[in-house]
Amino acid sequence: VQLVESGGGLVQAGGSLRLSCTSSGIIFDDAAIGWFRQAPGKAREFVSCIARRNVMPLYAASVKGRFTVFRDTTKNSVHLRMNSLAPEDTAVYYCAVDDQGVCGAYSWRDSNYNYWGRGTQVTVSS
Repeated sequence: VQLVESGGGLVQAGGSLRLSCTSSGIIFDDAAIGWFRQAPGKAREFVSCIARRNVMPLYAASVKGRFTVFRDTTKNSVHLRMNSLAPEDTAVYYCAVDDQGVCGAYSWRDSNYNYWGRGTQVTVSS
């Protein structure tokens, strides 16, 4: 199983980016997909989770209202649309698969996820 993130880059504060997560070996429709990020010198933190059948995506408080997670079932991919980016959003962003397919109270935990991508860098300049 391989997960690949893409779409990161350098953007000015207030700008937008769309991250993508694709996979070989996992049918995304059957899984919950989590997004995490890790800023320099900080622990990896939960960003968002989209469950099987797109039931009630979850968002961290720091990104709610600015980020949107959604699927493209035709391409077996999941995307994270990020608007109103701020310098504090600068981090490496990772996608991860939870093959239980559910987002819930423990979706913030790394250990809930079975597979991880290598990450894509997002840098927001002020």
